[in-house]
Amino acid sequence: MKRAKIAVIGIGDFGAAIARRLTQKGADVLAIDADTDTIESIADDVAYCVAIDATDSKALLAQEITAFDTVIVAIGQNFEHRLLVVAQLLDLGVKRIIARATGKNQRKILEKLGIHEILSPEEEVGALVAERLLMPSVFSQLKLPDDYSIVEVAVPDLAVDRSIADIDLRNRYNLNLITLKIKPNLRDTSTTDYHIVGVPDPNYIFSKEDRLVLFGTDNDIQRFFEVND
Repeated sequence: MKRAKIAVIGIGDFGAAIARRLTQKGADVLAIDADTDTIESIADDVAYCVAIDATDSKALLAQEITAFDTVIVAIGQNFEHRLLVVAQLLDLGVKRIIARATGKNQRKILEKLGIHEILSPEEEVGALVAERLLMPSVFSQLKLPDDYSIVEVAVPDLAVDRSIADIDLRNRYNLNLITLKIKPNLRDTSTTDYHIVGVPDPNYIFSKEDRLVLFGTDNDIQRFFEVND
């Protein structure tokens, strides 16, 4: 399988986290930042890194930027600088550009430029915090279009010691149980390790320590907890 070639421009906390995670997932990552010290701090964690001004098209071409599958513009505070970089990438004909936006106005401007893959980390983190406050039983959540989510949740109280078939998630709550995460040894309170069980057996009896991985609308997920907690 071909390794993805991805360039990350702007190696602040956000850009560095993306670059490192992509590398861990097997991508060939080029980290780009104007600051030499910043680049040196990530040199051991990515395949390639370079200190250049990403608003300079010649400097980008010297790095063969058009050969990359994706270029992520993760520059933080300086929106004007971010726009200049995006404009250069568009002029050069980069295949896929993903850009960071802070707020609705920045998103609108990027969309006007033709950028439709936009990252809004502050908004996403804020939304996740709000969801956790409203639904404390949610451990993680992947937001999907049209108000759908995949969530990892604790087993609600009224579901403990009942079977998957008895709960009947699909017919009663319009939810799909993707899988379960369980503790291999319930008596060992010192471990927090959970393991995926694969395709759940309908006769499986829920334990209080179990976690459900569910797919459905946000409203249906919330209703499931309101009814069973």
